[in-house]
Amino acid sequence: MPIKTEEMVLNMGPQHPSTHGVLRLELKLEGELILDVKPHIGYLHRCFEKHCEAMTYPQVVPYTDRMDYLASMSNNFGYAVAVERLMGIQVNERVEYIRVIMAELQRIASHMVALGTYGVDIGAFTPFLFLFADRERILTLFEETCGARLLYNYMWVGGLSHDIHPDFVRKTKDFVQYFRPKIDELNNLLSYNKIFVERTANIGILPADVAINYGITGPILRASGVKWDLRKNDPYSIYDRFDFDIPVGEGLKGTVGDCWDRYYVRVLEMVESLKIIEQAIDNIPEGDVQEAVPKRVKPPKGSIYARFENPKGELGYFIISDGSVNPFRVKVRAPSFVNMEVFGELCKGHFVADVISILGSMDVVLGEIDR
Repeated sequence: MPIKTEEMVLNMGPQHPSTHGVLRLELKLEGELILDVKPHIGYLHRCFEKHCEAMTYPQVVPYTDRMDYLASMSNNFGYAVAVERLMGIQVNERVEYIRVIMAELQRIASHMVALGTYGVDIGAFTPFLFLFADRERILTLFEETCGARLLYNYMWVGGLSHDIHPDFVRKTKDFVQYFRPKIDELNNLLSYNKIFVERTANIGILPADVAINYGITGPILRASGVKWDLRKNDPYSIYDRFDFDIPVGEGLKGTVGDCWDRYYVRVLEMVESLKIIEQAIDNIPEGDVQEAVPKRVKPPKGSIYARFENPKGELGYFIISDGSVNPFRVKVRAPSFVNMEVFGELCKGHFVADVISILGSMDVVLGEIDR
């Protein structure tokens, strides 16, 4: 005689350590089997977009830091370029090179947090300690440059807040040489660990067509086998000058687009970022990093949409100017917010323990989801 079961609703988070912030997941279960998942994201209320209307254009930059606070340099980069396009400002070569180097260092630092905390979610604590210790080296470079370790206010409209430290080039080269073998160490320690692979391979499979239909971008899309990276497909700044690859999912156990692929694409992306930094660091030209910074940022009436390849995916800024010193409207396409939409689909048919594996593989930051 079959056992009668009843559906149950279980709340996971926001106090659960693996929900990475204030995310609450409403799980609809039949025993341990997941029938549906409804993410509740409205617990942070940053009000970023509304704040922008009361700020001048330069005053918005520190607020961009606080969206994806693990990729603050990249948020600055995107906003600064969007306003520069709106005003027709052309920054000099020194600014362009420094911006790219900082953005790629930030990509590595962001992925270090993603991979380290993912290991903790699965039950591996040691890689977390190693990655965070190595991330400190990048944060020290940032601190020596602009005085901050997390929220930088570094990339201004028309330039940068500070020029690089005299030892920046040497120390960045040292970091590149130091960190490249550390990636092999990470692979030996975590990527091919039997327990880690069992918890992530063939879990939360995202087919390429589903990813595209949901508007997924960044490492999650590339893990599904889609070779799409704005730095290559819609280049901005000076990314078209550099030689690097776009890693895509490999399907360790035969199926592309699972949790392991989403993890491993980020590992490979760190390698590519090191390549870009190596090519850029020796070619930084001379110049004044505040040469094109306007004394008053007052764009003409109009609008602009500019998009950028952030560590988590496509970050877009849609800015409407009414000709004043304050933006009339600022709308952000936050990659974590869009990527989170597919979460329920990925969880269906899996078990409760797999929710943690799937969520960790998406690398969301709530600061840019409920902004």
